[in-house]
Amino acid sequence: MALLLAAGTVAAQASAQGGLSLDQAVVRVQQQVGGKILSAEPRELGRRVEYRIKVLTPEGHVRVISVPSDATHAPAAAQSTKKFPNGGSKKEKH
Repeated sequence: MALLLAAGTVAAQASAQGGLSLDQAVVRVQQQVGGKILSAEPRELGRRVEYRIKVLTPEGHVRVISVPSDATHAPAAAQSTKKFPNGGSKKEKH
């Protein structure tokens, strides 16, 4: 519970400073990438706040996108892309 409160406080601080809120960052990524949002969390990087948003794309890839809270442009490039062709499992089929 404390973690959720801290995350909300970080997001509220970013919003109060004129930056994007976590909800706004999620909406922006959803509109630009499509697919399903798997998770979203704020991260403090020094004095900056960055949102880490994990998305399952329509093509079946998992992308992790970082969006600075002060972003006025498109989100940063995906940090990772994973595809699980065998029904979402990480195990190999033999």
